Amino acid sequence: MGPVNWLAVFLAAALALAVGLVWNGPLFRTGRQLLPGNSERGGNYALVGAVFLLSAIMLGHNFARIGAETLAVKPWLYFMQTGGIAIAFVIPAVWLTHLRNRTEPMRRIIDCAFWLVAYLAMGLVFWALA
Repeated sequence: MGPVNWLAVFLAAALALAVGLVWNGPLFRTGRQLLPGNSERGGNYALVGAVFLLSAIMLGHNFARIGAETLAVKPWLYFMQTGGIAIAFVIPAVWLTHLRNRTEPMRRIIDCAFWLVAYLAMGLVFWALA
C-alpha cells in the first residue's frame, strides 16, 4: 500500500463541497441550499464538509491500496472507483430516501446527479494530483 495523498483528500472534499454550493444554489435554484444562510441552521456547513471529508479519506485510502504504479498505467480507475461508489451505493440510498418521501421525480434525478458529479469531481482531484 502506498501513502495516502492527504493534499488530494482535503482538496477533493473542498471541491465536492464547492460543487454542492453551485449545484444547489445558482445552477438549479432548488430552494434548499446546501448551506442555508440563516444562523439557525449554520451548522450544516460543518456537517456537509465532514461527510465529504470522510468520503475523500475513504477514496484516498482506496487509491493508496490500488497503488501509484497501477493508477499511472490505468488512470481511468480514478473515475471508475469514484463513479462506481456513487452509482452503486450513494445514488441508490438517495433515490430510495426521495422515493420514501414521495419527492417529485425530477428532484430525485437532480439530487442523484449531484452525487455522481461530486464523486467524479473528487476522482478528478485525485487524478490531477497523482
